[in-house]
Amino acid sequence: MTAPAQLWKLADDLIAERTTAQALIEDCLGKITDPAGEGGRTFLKVHADGARATAAAIDRQRKAGATLPHFAGIPVSVKDLFDIAGDVTRGGSTLLNDAPPAVADSPVVARLRAAGFVIVGRTNMTEFAYSGLGLNPHYGTPRNPYDRATGRIPGGSSSGAAISVTDGMAYAGLGSDTGGSCRIPAAYCGITGWKPTASRVPLDGVLPLSFSLDSVGNLAASVDDCAVIDAVVAGEDLREPVPPARLPGLRLAAPQTLVLDGIDGIVGETHDRALGRLVHAGVAIDTIPLPELNEIGTLSSKGGFPAAEAYAWHRQYLEARRDEYDPRVSVRILRGTEQSAADYIDLMKGRADLIARVTATLRDHDAMVMPTAPIVAPTIAELESDEAYAKLNILSLRNPTVANFLDLCAISLPVHRPGDAPVGLMLIGKRGGDARLLQIAKAVEQLF
Repeated sequence: MTAPAQLWKLADDLIAERTTAQALIEDCLGKITDPAGEGGRTFLKVHADGARATAAAIDRQRKAGATLPHFAGIPVSVKDLFDIAGDVTRGGSTLLNDAPPAVADSPVVARLRAAGFVIVGRTNMTEFAYSGLGLNPHYGTPRNPYDRATGRIPGGSSSGAAISVTDGMAYAGLGSDTGGSCRIPAAYCGITGWKPTASRVPLDGVLPLSFSLDSVGNLAASVDDCAVIDAVVAGEDLREPVPPARLPGLRLAAPQTLVLDGIDGIVGETHDRALGRLVHAGVAIDTIPLPELNEIGTLSSKGGFPAAEAYAWHRQYLEARRDEYDPRVSVRILRGTEQSAADYIDLMKGRADLIARVTATLRDHDAMVMPTAPIVAPTIAELESDEAYAKLNILSLRNPTVANFLDLCAISLPVHRPGDAPVGLMLIGKRGGDARLLQIAKAVEQLF
């Protein structure tokens, strides 16, 4: 079930001095360092000293009556591809261990600090963000909170960001989303994952995967929490929790092409039950063919934007130090060699044409609705073979990629019953319609 919103309540508790920033930080650090927990696989660097010092300063200022940002003192985590002044940005790889430290915070990290959030550390991720599964052979793979004894994948690429939230090591996790990297781990781990319209949030100081598709998103316990972090990193002023939309009268499009293929029984049953509750609440759900979705795979048949654009960034490293890469990542980057300049131009033109046609088809709908992923989180053991890894990676990325390719905003909401395997319901809004999608998501969240 969706956890209750935390950030607004935490802020109220801090302002009323029912708790302190130092207490929150010590609680998070205690969970990170718990030898029985996942902290060692979740964080690649813990900013314990800096977080403690920042929290102490916030508490002193609050006691002295200083005017502080509303969320001052709340711990958050940052994915390992964002620049933090003084840190090496490694992207979940060992390849960049000797790179010079960042001289300044990326704009989004600087905005988090300015809003009073306390950076507790840098989270693990799929190497260079190039997979939706979350495995990392260099630093280990943090285990999904569901069925932890068996060992299931967290989803990726923002794997550590998800586990930092589920295990209470941070109250929100800053992540990136190029093809579902916030929404997939949110769906697999039972929390909320947000992808904005990409142009709303600056990408300066963020290690790139695909500059055509990259966006800065986040993972948190609720729609309200995601909305807070999103507003901060977008440089917007959010003065109150998101007001929910009215469900009666909403019109959602439920595509039938591609997005339901290969769906497993648990996801299928949960998804059908969720749609039934929406209809009962007065939402009109139109099942539509939307065959245009098949064109995304056709247009990306040579690796698409991620392969071409990642190869452009990595090619010198691959020529000199290929053996230092996770081979399951390097093989995908090298697909960029299959594309000619003409192929890339065709891809750009095809994307623009597809966006125009899908936008026209969906102009009378408030959002699309579909499963975030068609399967529940696989076990880590299931991914031992490269064949299984490739198959399940494609399956995990398939639905979320729709939003990135079409340049839309999207959110994954947990809709499973307590005790069941986590299942995400994905809502995809219009380009630039982020505020409206959050209102719709808030209303849907309240049903579950």
